[in-house]
Amino acid sequence: MKKLGRKVFLTIFGILTFFLIVSLVLINVMSYRRELESVRQNLNIIDDRGNWARPGRRFFDEPRDDFMDENRPDDENMMFGECEVYAVDIESGLIIQMFDNGEQSDFDPIGAAETIINQNDTDAVTIGNLYSGGYSYKYIYGRSIVIINDELISIKLRRLLIESIIIFIVIDILIALVSKLVTGWITKPAKEAFDRQREFIADASHELKTPLAVIMASSDELKGNEENARYIDNIKYESDRMNKLITGLLDLSKLEDGVSRENFKDENLSKIIEKTCLVFEGVAYDQGIDIETDIEPDIRRNCSKEEIEKLISTLVDNAVKHSEKGTSVLVNLHRGKNIIIEVVNTGEPIAPGDEEKIFERFYRADKSRNRNENRYGLGLAIAKRIVLNHDGMIRAYSRDGKTVFHVEL
Repeated sequence: MKKLGRKVFLTIFGILTFFLIVSLVLINVMSYRRELESVRQNLNIIDDRGNWARPGRRFFDEPRDDFMDENRPDDENMMFGECEVYAVDIESGLIIQMFDNGEQSDFDPIGAAETIINQNDTDAVTIGNLYSGGYSYKYIYGRSIVIINDELISIKLRRLLIESIIIFIVIDILIALVSKLVTGWITKPAKEAFDRQREFIADASHELKTPLAVIMASSDELKGNEENARYIDNIKYESDRMNKLITGLLDLSKLEDGVSRENFKDENLSKIIEKTCLVFEGVAYDQGIDIETDIEPDIRRNCSKEEIEKLISTLVDNAVKHSEKGTSVLVNLHRGKNIIIEVVNTGEPIAPGDEEKIFERFYRADKSRNRNENRYGLGLAIAKRIVLNHDGMIRAYSRDGKTVFHVEL
């Protein structure tokens, strides 16, 4: 259920965040393009002002007369915006500030013109990166240079970028909260159905345990002829099978409710795993299988001792039952970045595609054999739930004739 909730949350959060990012990027791109077009117009406006750029005439030789030119458009129709625009006569070094949007800046048009000339950059129009706060320029008939100080535009664009980042962080937090609320609303029916199913399994299992215990106790006390003994044996056999199923369902139901961390204690995992493996040595020996251990000493972790014992018992029991006679089951424990537990056996490999399915409840790769062995496909589901309750992960794979169950805590 938690996995479903995470998927729904990430889907909603991801979609809304994607549209937010796209919106903010578009706003910044459109703003940049608008300022870029403004700079381009400011550079080209000289050619649109009649005699200002007439061939054969020194550009702005008489600046004040030029400004009184009858062909000059009105100030309110000029497209300077938030730009400082300068005209630099290359021969005389004369500077004419065509527009000043406010206080005089520290920009040096003469120095910029000298740099442009020394670079031998004769491109008709060169527009710099408006975020960097440099300058843009344009040659006028090879005799003059129109230079725009991009600093004010740069400040404006950078401020918009910073504001966009702040807006993104604030809105993304709100999106996370909304996504969480919507996720709860969407998954509520599924959660209620899942809880009802789990409660039914737990309640039914509890109700079945009492009559089952009576049946098992009565079958032990029954006496009769040889023919009746066969039926009594069948009753006991099926009662044992049902008891294992009910016990497994109850264990899984309890584990799915989660665990109380208050019950966790600092435990020596090395000793727990070593002791559990020792218990299985007799069972494995009867089947012609050895159990070998490679356990790093004194590895400690805050955990539930009973659940860790059940986890190792399940994995070792599973490995023994699926091992070939005359082989060994190897149990490893060591600490790297995380605590690593591995149970390795030689035998029938896990079928491709079943690596995740084997951890599902009631899944049995070989249904006929598992049924004969009173196995219902709950053991590995219980093992996975124990690992998840300890903030870990478990996976299984077969490679080079070996099957490995890998646990990280």
